[in-house]
Amino acid sequence: MCHCVFCSVSNLFESDLDFCVCSVFFLIYTDEEDVLLTGINSYRASLNLTTLIHNHNAECLADEIADQFKNQPCTNTTGSASVPGTTPGFPNLPNLLSKCRLNPTVTRDGAILPACVPNLDPSLVLTNFTMSQYSKDLNDSKFTGIGIGSDDNWIVVVLTTSTPEGSYSPASNSGAFAFGVNGLVSSSLMFLLFCFFMF
Repeated sequence: MCHCVFCSVSNLFESDLDFCVCSVFFLIYTDEEDVLLTGINSYRASLNLTTLIHNHNAECLADEIADQFKNQPCTNTTGSASVPGTTPGFPNLPNLLSKCRLNPTVTRDGAILPACVPNLDPSLVLTNFTMSQYSKDLNDSKFTGIGIGSDDNWIVVVLTTSTPEGSYSPASNSGAFAFGVNGLVSSSLMFLLFCFFMF
């Protein structure tokens, strides 16, 4: 099967060739994040899993994390190449969440997958997710959404769920808005009653 990122020229069929030409065109005219999203969704389709839907809030967090990691070199203790448990943590995650107007309670069921790939080579980026410890998360049907961010040699995938604890829904000020509207209506009614009794 030829997906440009998983090219296997020895077994190229006509339909695969069409897909490969299309993929090459896609690689030329889109950035590494779009290419990775297409590759991950093709990978999931091959496993009969649902397509991951783009999540803007997860993308915001992925961008913030990639920006935080950008000055760290690629080593065997960073990203998907790391031994489980040695990947750099996210010490200021609360600050990053607040930049994206996210509350920790809506991110608990999600997954954050950072990878470091020199020059973000598209074929290596995809294999860093599909052929590493991260494949366990990509194979999990509970994940329904995705956000991808990149900076320098780092690319970060954030997976979301359809549950409230993993939806990455932004913090809402609807309660404050409702209070403000109700307070305004109450104040207006009080003012009108005051005017009525005065005259």
